[in-house]
Amino acid sequence: MSKIRVTKQFEFETAHALYNYDGLCKNIHGHSYKLQVTVIGEPIIDDSNPKFGMVIDFGQLKEIVKSNIVNVYDHSLILSNKSKPELLNKTKQIFDRLTIVDYQPTCENMVNEFAKIIFTKLPKNIDLFSVKLYETSTSYAEWFAADNRE
Repeated sequence: MSKIRVTKQFEFETAHALYNYDGLCKNIHGHSYKLQVTVIGEPIIDDSNPKFGMVIDFGQLKEIVKSNIVNVYDHSLILSNKSKPELLNKTKQIFDRLTIVDYQPTCENMVNEFAKIIFTKLPKNIDLFSVKLYETSTSYAEWFAADNRE
């Protein structure tokens, strides 16, 4: 049977600030992110299986990504734990949805983190092929499994 790639797209709103950055992105600002997740596998050939003909049920992929990424980051402010402690403390008092991460919350680092999360949640017979994160309509970062094999 042939390997087939399946892609699902997600959208969410998130704000972030880049610690110690030398431009405008050091300030809190937001983006309308688009996340594309592509998995690869062989369609199920057992015609008694309710998922017959599918690589993965789109609903299953949606649940993995929504519960582990979209629901966590949507309408959240993302800051690095390297940010000034007084900023983090004050921000915790102001915002209900604050996500403090151990990396600089650039598009590149976010797509890498999202790939790690998704990879660990997929069924054993499904491989993560790629993750693409649009920060703006013209700017995105991509993660490919083929580029990250050890």
